[in-house]
Amino acid sequence: MQSPNLSEIAMTLKEGLRESLCPDKLGLFHPLLRLLVEGNPVSVGQIAATLHLSLSDVTSALGKLRSIEFDRDGNIVGAGITLNPTRHRFEVDGRKLFTWCAMDTLIFPMILNQTARVMSTCPATGITIRLTVTPGGVEYLEPADAVVSLPRLSEACCDVRADFCNQVHFFSSSDAASAWLSERHGATLLSIEEAWRIGGVLAGSVFSSQSEVGRDP
Repeated sequence: MQSPNLSEIAMTLKEGLRESLCPDKLGLFHPLLRLLVEGNPVSVGQIAATLHLSLSDVTSALGKLRSIEFDRDGNIVGAGITLNPTRHRFEVDGRKLFTWCAMDTLIFPMILNQTARVMSTCPATGITIRLTVTPGGVEYLEPADAVVSLPRLSEACCDVRADFCNQVHFFSSSDAASAWLSERHGATLLSIEEAWRIGGVLAGSVFSSQSEVGRDP
């Protein structure tokens, strides 16, 4: 697998995702993660109280985050971390959660400063990928040759889940991802270490007003 230009990828992702994740300028996404990782639906009132904002301001801002998942009572159950099952299982302090994509599982432990046990399924082979991700890196990985897929992202995406997350998978190896890669112009594969390093840049830039995390790729 040819070594990708990590700095270029990190910059493209940073610019492409910033507007989708933070269109409100109020910094909703980070506190939402911290509330959702507790494993319960989050009310609009909880977010308003956390950020010391009015309900109307929070409701308006949430309307700009197109991928947010709500339950029947109007509570938030998904925003990067989700209570609804996905391919990517994300366990923190014994709480069994899920994420929207493979990169989420690498980024969120840095943002939350918590260790996560991750299990995902290779879409090509059905092989289970297992990781232990800490704020400081990936401490366990099986299989060792697992990779992360990234689609081409050249401009701001309107819907982070549909435009980006739905194509960001763990594959059991670069060979397993070859068919996926050949069908997507401009897409790339990253080793887990490379993906984690780019995740550090995103954690420190997209969430720069709320997070101290950030590493050069």
